[in-house]
Amino acid sequence: MYVTLTAQQRELFDRSLSAGEALDLDDLARTALTETASGIRRRPLPGVQPTEWTWRDDVAFTPSTQRVLREEHRLEPGTGKAFEVRAGQILRVSQVSGDQCADLNVFNLHDYREAMHVGRTRTLHGIHPDQGSFLWSAPPRERAMMYLLTDDAGLNDTLFPRCSAAMYESMFGFDEHTNCADMQAEAQREYGLTPDDVHDSFNLFMGTRVNPDGTCEVVHQHTPADAFVELIALMDVLAVPNVCGNDIFRTSNYALRPLDVTVMDAAEVDLAAVPGLRAHRSQRTPAAFTQPLIRTERSLRRDPEYSPAFARTPVTTERVEVSLDEAGAALLDAHARRDLYGDDDEAALRDLLISWWVASHA
Repeated sequence: MYVTLTAQQRELFDRSLSAGEALDLDDLARTALTETASGIRRRPLPGVQPTEWTWRDDVAFTPSTQRVLREEHRLEPGTGKAFEVRAGQILRVSQVSGDQCADLNVFNLHDYREAMHVGRTRTLHGIHPDQGSFLWSAPPRERAMMYLLTDDAGLNDTLFPRCSAAMYESMFGFDEHTNCADMQAEAQREYGLTPDDVHDSFNLFMGTRVNPDGTCEVVHQHTPADAFVELIALMDVLAVPNVCGNDIFRTSNYALRPLDVTVMDAAEVDLAAVPGLRAHRSQRTPAAFTQPLIRTERSLRRDPEYSPAFARTPVTTERVEVSLDEAGAALLDAHARRDLYGDDDEAALRDLLISWWVASHA
């Protein structure tokens, strides 16, 4: 039988063959079918030499055996504040009386266009990131900005966007109400940022769930008064927490309470707790951009000199032959997604092969 693959899909299998995972494509298909039926074995990604993440050369600090306090601030209800948190420092957000949600924005202190991306963070760490998770910036940078070092409550959310003035007015008729979007904008104004620069928040101490019908829901929380979250900066960042202004939903159990924020130098043991990360060529900073300059002109106009330069185009395909013995054909028939492909064995085998490859190397 035959399978139609894009050039990129074929590269996956060629890498496995080069790494000695199979003798040829037929052998690779047999392995995929057998392991799909009996259990997939994890193997290292072929052809990739991981580069361990290390503190950048331009990060200047000397860790001590103990933490060093740098700043303390109480966030009153209805307020937020921007904090410079240098690489190797810790941002702690603490409850005062318990059950209070906080919204958090994070920006690269030296390039505000690199900001925390809640969607990427959610993809990598789930809808409720907890201790041991990273906060990631948006593509094309996609770098770890902060590490969730300590999480007493284990109650964080990446599902819900920041509440806004328009939300309260459209739903309840309030044309002015404490809200996270405006608090973030006001706190960030200290550093010259505008309301347009506020991004989706990482919601600390916020209980949420996804219902069986696919809807999302905020639930009551039970956060102790002594609970706190600690984030260690992996680069110089501007971290902006605010007291969530929602007293109409269950976000903070229908109350608005203060929060304490502390910035401190990390101790050696804190820095040692940050796990290694792989660096990738695709983590691109402005120096690698085709257009590295930040626009100052608000209106958009077409560039008459523009010429498209999309990577890996045009997309090409190849129809390759795969020989299955009787046992292999039986396994394909048993595990093919007939609900998707019906009697199209070619599409079913392609699905199975690629699904197996990703599951065995992810």
